[in-house]
Amino acid sequence: MNHNIQWFPGHMVKARRQIEERIKLVDIVYEILDARIPYSSQNPLIKKMVGQKNRLVILNKTDLADPKVTQLWLEAFEKQGLTAIAIDSLHHSAKEKIVAKSKEMLAEKFAKEKAKGLRPRPIRAMIIGIPNAGKSTLINTLAKRKAAQAANRPGVTKAQQWIKVAAELELLDTPGMLWPKFESRHVGFSLALTGAIKDTILPLDDVSLYAVNYLLTHYQTVLIARYHLRDDQIDVDEPASILTAIGENRKFLVTGGDIDYDRVCETLIKEIRDVKLGRLSFETPHFIERLEIEHES
Repeated sequence: MNHNIQWFPGHMVKARRQIEERIKLVDIVYEILDARIPYSSQNPLIKKMVGQKNRLVILNKTDLADPKVTQLWLEAFEKQGLTAIAIDSLHHSAKEKIVAKSKEMLAEKFAKEKAKGLRPRPIRAMIIGIPNAGKSTLINTLAKRKAAQAANRPGVTKAQQWIKVAAELELLDTPGMLWPKFESRHVGFSLALTGAIKDTILPLDDVSLYAVNYLLTHYQTVLIARYHLRDDQIDVDEPASILTAIGENRKFLVTGGDIDYDRVCETLIKEIRDVKLGRLSFETPHFIERLEIEHES
């Protein structure tokens, strides 16, 4: 498989240009990350585009992620000097958390405006994130109405729009934007596994094998329990054996009695996304540190 996975539709080039043009209109940038994959869902172009602007990192979809790992990520971002909070965009407490943290971060800026005699105004925020990070759902929760089109598939928001969330907050929504090339195999597979890129981009059997590999290392008991795997079916050095075992145990067979691997792969990925294996995170700060060292060597 090609080490560098490329997926950069034309509308994303346009989105990048629009973000760069309009960033000066806002006080703060909300960078929405998928709490299951905070590293892989962090667009490396954002840092450069945001520049000196205030940036609040929002780990979204915490209801799908391993809570212990989410805590590790919050601590890791703090060490990087970034302000980060964890939310579940479907819960209304998300709004209070975001507004409170924004006011805290912008207190000095608004105090200066007040000293100049400027009238109080709403916080203006730009919301940025990769496709399927949950931006539209979050906006609708904040606005308490269907202000943004939401769907559980990448690439739904295609244009930028201002949304009045409350008297104290206005949001500039932007389309989900990926970057031209995923330098790491892990990033491509993590994005595919969580549905951030279309299922047609990477072969599902490769994505499934990657998932099995990770689960064997980090969530082995969960994997065994979900698919009723016997000791004699588990070979940690051969992830494909797990797919065979799932096929056998679920009776996913084609004519002639062979395993229906397509059905096994589709089922595994769907059940991971549907939280049938519980709340999982697919990278820890330690795992990423190790990965970056390997990438550099």
